[in-house]
Amino acid sequence: MSAGPTASIWTMIFGAGPMVKFVLATLVILSLMCWTVILAKIRRFRRARAENEEFESFFWSSSRLSEIYRHAQNMPDSPKAAVFIAGHEELQRLHKSTKAQKNTETGMRVWLETMERSLQKGIKDETADLEKTIPFLATTGNSAPFIGLFGTVWGIMGSFNSIGLKGSASLATVAPGISEALVATAAGLAAAIPAVIAYNSFMSSMEKMETELNGFAGDLLNTVERQLLYSRESGTGTRRTKREEEQ
Repeated sequence: MSAGPTASIWTMIFGAGPMVKFVLATLVILSLMCWTVILAKIRRFRRARAENEEFESFFWSSSRLSEIYRHAQNMPDSPKAAVFIAGHEELQRLHKSTKAQKNTETGMRVWLETMERSLQKGIKDETADLEKTIPFLATTGNSAPFIGLFGTVWGIMGSFNSIGLKGSASLATVAPGISEALVATAAGLAAAIPAVIAYNSFMSSMEKMETELNGFAGDLLNTVERQLLYSRESGTGTRRTKREEEQ
């Protein structure tokens, strides 16, 4: 009994006209591409969250920026590690180019502003990387129903053409063509619904990730600012900064 509807659907698909079959093939391809993107992004976000937790735990437990930097380089899937690397490398460049200015109020402000720009650039780079291919889901979600509707309209046009040729408007004449055409609408919805759900879910995760990255960037800036203040007051530098310069 369960094989009846399934067999009927396949019969309608294979019995559809060339244009409807083309529409169905297009929708199948879009659906497969969407599921490829969805599964890849699920894995990507899982790795990013796991490595973010590990990196942040190491960040707060370590007392040396150079040690954190080396650890961050071994975590390619962590956006927080990538943002830290961007900030740390800018800090190293500032140490080399404007070392003498950091003990002045103006110099310290320039250091912090420069580092903040580097961190913001790192955040934008990471969010852009995470967002790759996600817009394709929105494109599919928006276009698939209309592609399916086009196939349906085309199929119904064929049914009405059959009515004109046969001179009969009976249910037996109209129903097969309309049912074949409606398969295209069903296929369009089948492709669009998962794409829209996944798109909204991923964009929500993106917003949460961006908020976390901005918070982490603020924590890193606060850490560096405390170091600079200590260095300015003592004239000797902090433990982290001193060891950074020696390396």
